Amino acid sequence: MVTAARQRKGEPFSFTASALALVWARGSRRRMGASTRRKLGHSKLLRPQRIRDPIHDLIEFNDQKFEQMCWRLIQTPVFQRLRRIKQLGFSELVYPGATHSRFSHSIGVFHTARNLANMIERDRSDAFDRRRSQVAIAAALLHDLGHGPFSHAFEEVLKKLGFGKHEATSVRLIKNGEVAQILNDFAPNFASSVSQIIENKVPEDIYAAIVSSQFDADRLDYMRRDRLMTGAQSSAIDFKWLAGNLEVRRVKVGQDEQEVREVETLVVGQKAVLAAEAYVLGLFHLYPTVYFHKATRAAEKIFAALLLRVFQLARSDRCADVGLQADHPLVRFAQDPNDLGRFCCLDDSSVWGALPLLVQSKNSCIAELSSRLIDRRFYKAIDVTAKIELALAGLPLAEREEKRRKAEASIRVDLNSSGLLAATDEAPRVFDDTVVRDPYRQGQGDGAVLDAIYAIDRSGELKELSHLSPVVAALKKFEVYRIYYRESDEATKKALDNIIEGYCHA
Repeated sequence: MVTAARQRKGEPFSFTASALALVWARGSRRRMGASTRRKLGHSKLLRPQRIRDPIHDLIEFNDQKFEQMCWRLIQTPVFQRLRRIKQLGFSELVYPGATHSRFSHSIGVFHTARNLANMIERDRSDAFDRRRSQVAIAAALLHDLGHGPFSHAFEEVLKKLGFGKHEATSVRLIKNGEVAQILNDFAPNFASSVSQIIENKVPEDIYAAIVSSQFDADRLDYMRRDRLMTGAQSSAIDFKWLAGNLEVRRVKVGQDEQEVREVETLVVGQKAVLAAEAYVLGLFHLYPTVYFHKATRAAEKIFAALLLRVFQLARSDRCADVGLQADHPLVRFAQDPNDLGRFCCLDDSSVWGALPLLVQSKNSCIAELSSRLIDRRFYKAIDVTAKIELALAGLPLAEREEKRRKAEASIRVDLNSSGLLAATDEAPRVFDDTVVRDPYRQGQGDGAVLDAIYAIDRSGELKELSHLSPVVAALKKFEVYRIYYRESDEATKKALDNIIEGYCHA
């Protein structure tokens, strides 16, 4: 291309091949009509897009029709709403860096799902179903559309009111409105195919396993993202090595030693067995350190009790007692939870923005719980599990676990009969919290392949991971039973101590 310096010096014009091509392309683009540009894929809509991500670096959307469709989905209001919903809810009150959103996570899941689909294509290029893979990738992108404010804590409130899980709302949003139109413009009935993958608990094929399995795109993203954003130093996984050694195999799934069926799933190559072991351990460590941290759970308990009371009063047309206007998003949703438009007006900001108003509520329960969330004044936690385990320390492990579970069950019964959990117009005196999470279940029963990992041993035989790893085989469920009480309520603390200590010394 001609340079200004050469013109001033009187040097002859000089064009490189690339410069000539650029000039020709620009001139051709001006000469061709809009319809021709669309046919050739040069319209403004069909241009590559990129997003910078802290986990995946550049997430690119090429100029092909499918990925441009995914880009359009991201621009819809219902997807943009995910920017205003934090991935880890109240965890930022414990880990200040954990402010990442469902939006960034969902795009990361899309990117991971696309990589898994590419791996499946590489492994079985002769029988690769591109349309099914596209359905799975779109489902991965849209799987979290139905999350409400503070995600799982909000879901607990809906459960008490008799409403379904976020997956059901995600399906409704996918089947209706602008999202459905974009999906079905790409291919007939595409929205139904996408929603079906999210609805099915057991994957129908290897493509559905991208969305729901032990190595699904959701888990492979949130494990790394949550670890980075919280600053947790444990739970690291060797993702590239693990992903590079995944293979597609058929796994026999049966019950009582009788084969039920075979399913295709992702299995771990022999070189990555230790990486798979670290993956399971990483997930196991995230639950006690991040997801079920006692302060996070205390905030979730306060939030759930607060929102439940707000919804109860709002549904009884007692908005004046709540402290919110009748047209506030929380009130409007409470009066018609089935309205998708009202649901989509809810996000974390609508709750945080309401708290200064709720502090002035005429209802003392709402006023106190709102104040506690604003000021980060949580109820105090009693780790009942730890107290009982300490008292049973001299017993063999199996006997200790059996006695602990029985003691905890008895404490729950006594707590209910004591009246400390009784609902009143005042803020609750006590919250109790039972957490049970199994990060890995050995494959057994129809559909159990979802939770089991299969790996190839040194002889080339396919085995369930716990048969190859003594560490994984020894893993137990993460279980903890906690009771929370108001820090200034000495009478309640004394009553709780009497109940718990009675079983510790029994």
